[in-house]
Amino acid sequence: MTETARRRGRPGYDLEGLLTAAAELFYERGYDGTSIQDLANRLGVGKSAIYHHVPSKEALLGLAVGRALDSLFAEVAKLGGGRAVDRLEQLVRGSIAVLVAELPFVTLLLRVRGNTETERAALARRREFDRIVTDLVAQAAADGDLRADVDPATTTRLLFGMVNSLIEWYRPDGGLKPADLAETVIAVAFDGLRVRGA
Repeated sequence: MTETARRRGRPGYDLEGLLTAAAELFYERGYDGTSIQDLANRLGVGKSAIYHHVPSKEALLGLAVGRALDSLFAEVAKLGGGRAVDRLEQLVRGSIAVLVAELPFVTLLLRVRGNTETERAALARRREFDRIVTDLVAQAAADGDLRADVDPATTTRLLFGMVNSLIEWYRPDGGLKPADLAETVIAVAFDGLRVRGA
């Protein structure tokens, strides 16, 4: 059986469909307000079809938020040498590409509050990502490419606050191409942050 044929089978029988449905349902109802039975009902399958893939609801949450985090850290791993400001722009573009490609998973990640061990681990990884961004902002300011009169941690929160707000209104079928979206964010953010003439 081909991979395409396998994916056309009953929903919920492949991990991809299960993860997407779980991320959407956790977002809609909250993690605590969603049961495995709710997920089974959404997919039109029995609970055993879900337990075939994962041992628990928390394992599903871990896979879903882990997917978003792994994708973000993959963008960090792509950063090469060069000026910090250029690496920062590259990371912002890459983060927007991740948000667009993994919208349900990033949306869920941005909603976790630390109520479970899995959520606390996800928040710790988010803080690690924020530290990487803050270090890039600080280095770009030290290089004279970004304004030095704005606290790097505050800049990071504002910059990624703008990026993360895209989950509230961006829709892949809305006609705005991901690359154009990224360029707009870069223009709005970096034109205000760059030192004049840099």
